[in-house]
Amino acid sequence: MTDSAPRPATRPALRVAVIGGGITGLAAAHRLVSTSSTVQVVLLESSRRLGGIIRTESADGFLMELGPDSFITNKPAGLQLCDEIGFTDQLIPTDSQFRRSLVLRNGKPVEVPEGFMLMAPSKPWAILTTPILSLGGKLRLLSEAFRSRRTISDDESLASFVRRRFGQQTLERLVQPLVGGIYTADPEKLSLRATMPRFPEMEESHGSVIRATLAQTKASRTKVSGAQAKTDTSGSGARYGLFATAAGGLSDLISAIERALKKSGRVEARLGAQVVAIDKPNDSNPQWTVRLADQKPMQFDAVIVTLSTHAAARLLQNSISPELSTGLRAIEYASSAIVVSGHQLSDFSHPMDAFGLVVPTIEKRNVLAVSFSSRKFPGRAPEGQILLRTFVGGAMQPEMLDHDNDAIAGFVNDELKAIFGMKSEPLFSEVIRYENAMPQYHVGHLDRVARIEAMVAETTGLYLAGSGYRGVGIPDSIASGRSVADQLLNRSHSAMTPK
Repeated sequence: MTDSAPRPATRPALRVAVIGGGITGLAAAHRLVSTSSTVQVVLLESSRRLGGIIRTESADGFLMELGPDSFITNKPAGLQLCDEIGFTDQLIPTDSQFRRSLVLRNGKPVEVPEGFMLMAPSKPWAILTTPILSLGGKLRLLSEAFRSRRTISDDESLASFVRRRFGQQTLERLVQPLVGGIYTADPEKLSLRATMPRFPEMEESHGSVIRATLAQTKASRTKVSGAQAKTDTSGSGARYGLFATAAGGLSDLISAIERALKKSGRVEARLGAQVVAIDKPNDSNPQWTVRLADQKPMQFDAVIVTLSTHAAARLLQNSISPELSTGLRAIEYASSAIVVSGHQLSDFSHPMDAFGLVVPTIEKRNVLAVSFSSRKFPGRAPEGQILLRTFVGGAMQPEMLDHDNDAIAGFVNDELKAIFGMKSEPLFSEVIRYENAMPQYHVGHLDRVARIEAMVAETTGLYLAGSGYRGVGIPDSIASGRSVADQLLNRSHSAMTPK
């Protein structure tokens, strides 16, 4: 090549708007700039802080999570992101000393049978000794191992599956409260394949959840170290051995992502940026237009919307098909509240020697669950004190959110006194409301999402991500953001590659 040979043209920067500064939006922005050197990202967040529902506060020796307090590690996206930003060494596991769950039975806390993970009993003999179920309920649960598998493969509700496989008593006394503590959902409507696909897969592969669980436990003990096998089956309730958090609180994870984005030099985060509408490209304007309240419209090559599905429908209502808007609005959301409170441990007659308590709907109480935060993770409360997070509302008790914060805190105090023998008022109590924040994955959810994704795929430059689609946890949200970032970059590369 001579000096007079033409030089290759510099590839133009791809300008992308990421709407929503929660964990999904942050993950999408990070994926874009860490994968491509030509992407410029503008991150638009309506509030004055990044992180969405992830928020940590500290006061008087208490470290309080006002949103999620941990994430599951057997879904890889969370750990992958932590590794990429150099945050892995800040993660801590749950405390094995108190790794068990309680469930309310006739107003009294009772331990969930050891090895019972949501609905997978890895230690059947523990079922025979639990006071949670009657003798008939125990025998009905254990008979699941001998029941024939379902011959049709369409989606069904959690309640239908559990009732069919394990019986009504197991549904009411164990599975509903354990799952309700995760999804705040009505089990009669909750899609099993959208939320816990491993259980119908167990039925399909082994003909029984119990047989599949025992086979997997045996295989894991044979193939891997005893420590790994114990991680999956020790304790009771959720698979607590698979959960991790940040030693200094999950807000530290958000700060670490922010630092990584700032270091890239190609992400502009605008706080207090209220997006009011998004217009798709047209003949006179080949770019996407993002309209903001009290600010000039902005132009982009592509837009990633990481808001709730109903918020996304509202922003896109003038630029998308009615069918897509209807599909987005069809995904329902539930509201809930968390009451975070600090106490002297000596104020409780109960030893509080677990990770928390879940409450069956049939107990007719005013709370869904109580998490013993400082029993789950170290450094959450001063010595001799305990930090609690009590959950209220959800799909099963939406009327609780009609009360003001003082009334909700009062209901919670009454329940703590009745259930755990609390003798004194809390050292402090804070109510955090989450209005329409938890997507409800009703039966048929995956089909609805597939239709939404198919319609979005026909619209060049538009991407939707977040907890409303294929998973509500932190790793699911991170995976959603990373996935659409990859889709965007792949499409952009294909469009720019000479045919």
